[in-house]
Amino acid sequence: MTKNVQPGLPAFSSRHSGPRTARLGLMIGATALAIIVAACSSAASAPGFTYAPPAPSASTMPGMDVSPSAGGPAVSNVPPASAPASAAPVAGGSPATTGATLHISAQNIAFDTDHLAAAAGQAFVLEFDNNDAGIPHNVEIKDASGASVFKGQIITGPAKVSYQVPPLPAGTYMFLCDVHPNMTGTLTVQ
Repeated sequence: MTKNVQPGLPAFSSRHSGPRTARLGLMIGATALAIIVAACSSAASAPGFTYAPPAPSASTMPGMDVSPSAGGPAVSNVPPASAPASAAPVAGGSPATTGATLHISAQNIAFDTDHLAAAAGQAFVLEFDNNDAGIPHNVEIKDASGASVFKGQIITGPAKVSYQVPPLPAGTYMFLCDVHPNMTGTLTVQ
């Protein structure tokens, strides 16, 4: 019997190769695969394990950010934008417990009104409807000194958002769109 020897490889006789060795290799491979599958399936059925498919990324939906917005305002009909609502110096993400609901919309890079009114000392909801397709807008409220007292999340239209505005003291405030500073109006709180 001749041995097949290649330089740098150990010499084996032909009786150690063939169908028997191939079957042994397949059995070892199948066993390893079965162990891996069993381990994965037992982890998936473990208590407290829940599989949730990954959410679409912003790159799969142009112009849309589907990341969670912790503490941000409730948004209807669209995924939340990436920047949560904030307020300065009072937190603006807390739910309004009393007060009215005010409505404002944006279309053709303009607000539909230049005046809003709210009760002093009462939180209120500001429902904002961005009707400008593909255009980002928000509503920010500034006091007489120009300091921001509420800054709403920027949303790309068409979209709606309900901003939770904290209680404000009586006075006259300016509201505007951060993206388009020419979009302004007056909020009277009394």
